[in-house]
Parts: sequence; structure tokens; C-alpha cells
Amino acid sequence: MTHIGPGPGRTRQTRLYVRGLGGERPAVPVSPERLQAAAKAKMSAADFAYVAGGAGAERTLRANLAAFERVRLMPRQLSGTRERDLGTELLGLSLRSPLLLAPIGVLEAAHPQADLAVARAAAGEGVPFVFSSQASVPMEACAAAMGDSPRLFQLYWGTDDEVTRSFVRRAEACGAAAIVLTLDTTLLGWRPRDLDLGSLPFLRGRGLAQYLSDPVFRSRLDIPLPVPAVQPPRTPALLRAGADLAAKGRAFGLSAQQMRSAAARFTATYTRPDLSWDDVSRLREWTRLPILLKGILHPGDAREAGRRGVDGLIVSNHGGRQLDGEVAALDALPGVVAAAGGLPVLLDSGVRTGSDVAKALALGARAVLLGRPYVYGLALAGEAGVRDVIQNVLAEFDLTLGLLGLGAARHLGPGALAPSHAPDPAPYPGGRANSFCPDGGPAPECRERPDGRAADSRNHRPPHPRPGLRLLPGQAHRRVWAGVHGHPD
Repeated sequence: MTHIGPGPGRTRQTRLYVRGLGGERPAVPVSPERLQAAAKAKMSAADFAYVAGGAGAERTLRANLAAFERVRLMPRQLSGTRERDLGTELLGLSLRSPLLLAPIGVLEAAHPQADLAVARAAAGEGVPFVFSSQASVPMEACAAAMGDSPRLFQLYWGTDDEVTRSFVRRAEACGAAAIVLTLDTTLLGWRPRDLDLGSLPFLRGRGLAQYLSDPVFRSRLDIPLPVPAVQPPRTPALLRAGADLAAKGRAFGLSAQQMRSAAARFTATYTRPDLSWDDVSRLREWTRLPILLKGILHPGDAREAGRRGVDGLIVSNHGGRQLDGEVAALDALPGVVAAAGGLPVLLDSGVRTGSDVAKALALGARAVLLGRPYVYGLALAGEAGVRDVIQNVLAEFDLTLGLLGLGAARHLGPGALAPSHAPDPAPYPGGRANSFCPDGGPAPECRERPDGRAADSRNHRPPHPRPGLRLLPGQAHRRVWAGVHGHPD
């Protein structure tokens, strides 16, 4: 009798159903809609607005979700698939799944342990975590909590180049596997939910941990800034905000005056409207770490990125938080993949379920970044809540692969989509648009390579460092990372 392992999907189902026999219901809802509603009930109005809100009339936010609704999967039956391999390779890392946790700022809005709880959850589940420039916990503390688990650092490039360069050096020192440069936040988007509440967390010192712990930024705190033209009214609310700011400063060894200076300096310098492609080239000169550009939607930008020597692209519209009415990330994905010239392409914005992960991979993404759902899990149950959300998404992804008749994430391609939803086959070497890839299936991209592994014709760059790449101390072991489940290279 052939033994077939349960896989993460059946394992998760079994746990929830068996616990349900005793009347237990999940503390973190499985349904994305109920998950968001439960988090809304737990969080303050201002904190929930910051996490859940979008730009303008929130057309882009809704479009991201609608794009996934439009794409339809096309299963094949009797494929003989037994177990599923969720693994993928990215920037020389061998990962147990194509899921990463996106960089999200001000996580203290959801839970006091903030980024630290997320870092522990990511490490426990074997999922890479992208540290945010607007984190609530310094990157060094999060890196220590993750041990050997992979992490990346997301970079906002403000007007102080020396602070930016200091962030890059710190990311190198704490073992980041890559720098993720965000391109779509050179100005802060128009966000009515926050504006209606008059709430910007940075003015209260929240989401500033990378800055408050940075030696270059701290050296600027005694340099006077121009007095702002607009001053807040002197009210009890202002006194409370001042007390919160002072408490945050004490946690970082700063006086109340220094903390006021820190908040003012950050808000005066953190956007960079004149950021240009030449700055991308400068970043390439500053670091030997792989560079991913986040916020790419136009194929022309994908082509230019390749010319600038970057190592990957993230198709993203910032979760609909920046430009209202722009293209949905999933709709932009095939065009970027076609123009990427073999660079790995990732996607965020609108991912809510394991089925969404499968759709993104079928359209050419190498991996996806999960955002708001894990923040809702954090709000409900801290580290355990984040782990629940990760497990639920990967469980559904595993089952989706099985129900499609596929034995590996790398077999996902346009052949897994209904014909009306499959992109033009030109971006996919080997003509995957009409192929079917069960284990041992006849399609060329599913045949074994000389090294014994199934071929993968999705956008692909060899999983090894660029020529001359110097691995920083403590990074050599991350080029092939087995993860907590021992995924073999």
C-alpha cells in the first residue's frame, strides 16, 4: 500500500475540524472577510484605518481584490499526483514555499510586540520576512529573533542620503538577503481614512524604530529645523500626544526634546520626490546585496530595471495605499514578466488566500508577498495569530495545487488558468500556455533536468550569486536555506 503524506493542507484541515469536535473555534478566522472584521473589532479606529485604508476613493484597493476574482483556474483530473512540493528558489535561497511576509510599517498599531512577533512567527513557519523602514522594532532585534531564517530589508530613500546609506550598511550587517527598494512612496498618498481622523502615526513617534536606533539619524537631532508653518492647537489631546512621544523617546535613550526633533526631522525628510534611476545605480554601487525594486507596474520600468543591474522586481501598487485608480497589481503582472528579461518577478497587493497565490504564480510570479492578513492575525493573537494566518494560506495553496492536478508550485503556469484568463504564451519560454504539468506529465517544462529536478520555464535567473558577489559575514549559509521543514536543495 502506498503511503501518501497529509501535506500542510490536510494537516491544517484535520486540526481545525478535530478541535471543532470539542466546541473550539479558531481564534483567528480562516475567512479573509471575517479575519478583517475581527481585527477591526479589536483595533482602535485610527489604527485600523491606517492598516486597512487605501488612497483616495480606494478604487485601487478594490481593484486589487477584483483582479483576483476575475482570474479563473482550470483543473485537470486523474493526474496521479500524490504529494505537493511547495518550494521555490529565489535569489539563491531555497525556500519551502513561494510566500513572503511583506514589509508593513507601524506594526505596533496591531500589537505591542509588533515586528518582533512577526519575525518570530516567520522564522517558526519558515517564511521570509521583509523588514520595513517604518518598523516599530529595530532590524537588529528582529534579525536576532529570526536566527538563520531568511530576511530582507525594505528601504525608503529619503532626502538624507547618509541615513539611507546607514540603513543599507545595517541591513548588510544583520544578514539581510536582499535590499527591497520601494519606488512608489516618493510622496505620501492621499489617504482619506487617516485624514478624516487627523492621524499620522509618525507624529507620535510610532513606526520610527529604524531611525531612532540609527547612529547617523541620531547625530542630526540637535540640528535645528525650520519652525513648521502649521502648529497643533494646545489641547488635552496634544498633551497626551506629547506624553506618548516622550515615552517613545525614553525607550531609545532620547530626551523629550530630542524625540520631538526626531519626529519633526523624519516628517521633513522621509519622502524623496526626485528619486531617479540614477539613484538605483548608486544603490547598486553601495551594496553587493541583491536589489529588488518594489512598485513596478509598467513594462518599460521593468526593462530599465534590468539595465540598471537589479536582481528582481516586485509588481505592487502598495496595496492600493498610494495612487487611487491605478492598475491592479495582478493585471500588470503578465506585462512585467514579459519585459523582465529573466529577472525573478514577485507580486504583492491583493493577496488574501492560497488560491490567490496559485493565480499569481500561474501568471508568472516567482513568489508573492502577503500583507494585511498577517497584520490582522497579529492584532488578534500576536505571534500565534501571524502563524495561524501563514498556515491557513499555505494550507489552501497546497490543496489548490492538488485539486489542480499539480505536484509542485513550479509547475504552475498559464495551463492552470481558464483560456480566457491565460496571458499570451510569448512570455513563457517553452509555450506553457496550453501545457499541463502533473508529476511525470508530458509537457517539456515538467520533464526532469540533468540534475534530477523538474524543469521550470517561469521567469528564472540562476540561483547563485552574481559574479563577484561578496557574501557578508553570516550570510554564506543563507544561499541555500533548508527551512524548518528541511526542504532539500
